[in-house]
Amino acid sequence: MSVDLRPTQAVPFRLGVNYWPARTAMGWWTAFDPAEVAADFGRIAGCGFDSVRIFLTWEDFQPTPSCVDSTMVARLVSTLDKASGAGLSVMPTLFTGHMSGVNWIPSWALRDEAGDDRFRVVSGGRVTASGLVNWYSDPSILRAQSALAREVAGALAGHSALWAWDLGNENSNCVVPPDKAHAREWLLRVTDAIRGADAGALVTLGLHMEDLEQDRTLGPREAAEACDFLQMHGYPGYASWADGPTDERVLPFLARLTRWLGGGADVLFAEFGVPTTQSGDPDRERSIDVSSPALVEEQAGAAYIDRALGALLECGSTGAMLWCYSDYAENLWGLPPFDLAVHERSFGLWRADVSPKPAVAVVEAFAKRCAAPPADGPVADSTWIDIEAAEFYRAPGSELPRLYRRYCEALGRLGGPPGNVNEPG
Repeated sequence: MSVDLRPTQAVPFRLGVNYWPARTAMGWWTAFDPAEVAADFGRIAGCGFDSVRIFLTWEDFQPTPSCVDSTMVARLVSTLDKASGAGLSVMPTLFTGHMSGVNWIPSWALRDEAGDDRFRVVSGGRVTASGLVNWYSDPSILRAQSALAREVAGALAGHSALWAWDLGNENSNCVVPPDKAHAREWLLRVTDAIRGADAGALVTLGLHMEDLEQDRTLGPREAAEACDFLQMHGYPGYASWADGPTDERVLPFLARLTRWLGGGADVLFAEFGVPTTQSGDPDRERSIDVSSPALVEEQAGAAYIDRALGALLECGSTGAMLWCYSDYAENLWGLPPFDLAVHERSFGLWRADVSPKPAVAVVEAFAKRCAAPPADGPVADSTWIDIEAAEFYRAPGSELPRLYRRYCEALGRLGGPPGNVNEPG
């Protein structure tokens, strides 16, 4: 079987980071500090990053279905102004939604009945047991989402710092479309709203590893029909089939698999990283949430990021965006998600006091040598794919780890990383 996994065009490799301020995290928009944003963006650009991905907390920007908060829109414009001043491009993410293991949902998008207990739901600053209305099928929420997309896209139309719009962060962790017809209709309605306000806007969607491990109705194929490029997010620490939390091979594998399932669409790897600890930190082996990945020593984390960036460049991904800018300030640790998920406190490239971790030097060095993805080499190899794309979702839970094993075998034949991939250096 021959499958071409090379990029559709030679484009500069984007090097970006996902951003929340250290001091306020998901409370950023209500506690907005433009000076803090400017300082953070200057630090990010100075490290060699060219792009940032930000998140519009849904209830802050749309407190009621018929109201888009003009103050929040003005703060969004100010954020992009600060990014432009730092020489950064911005990808705003709509309907957030799922973030760091919590679903942040406006009260008007909640059901009276209780939902499942996989992720906590926070609304109005409080944890609630309410379930979520399915926004792919509820007409009133569809209208509200279209209105928000239209309003913010119009406010940023033509802005020099605007790169692309992200239609949501791992939406399937909130709700799943009832069927593929609803998925396609939602994609068309929201993208039409954005492009109606800004004809030149690029659009993508924040898919993640679980969208490949399960058929959650809206996957790479459906997203590729409406989006300008695809996204994938992946963390080896959450993959039972990976060789530990610093198995960098997982990332190019997921990127290549997403391209294949998406019919050859370009793929941005928009989230990856590892929670770190310093030697002697009491949180080193502790997490209240037993499902959380283990913390990794900072130097080992930097070595993983170095390997991961190189692998994503080589595999033909159009860019890599690290999770995330900074560790979070200790005053936030008693709040969701940090109260239960210790690891979410320490994914940052910088510590909460803005001192750089070793990974910052890795990014700086990579930025200096970064170039367009190679036209030939391992990216072109696809011998590990031995089924048709239509067959994959018949049993994704077993096909994904099976293909990963085949991918690692092929990588070894091509001279890829041998031995224990968890060893630093």
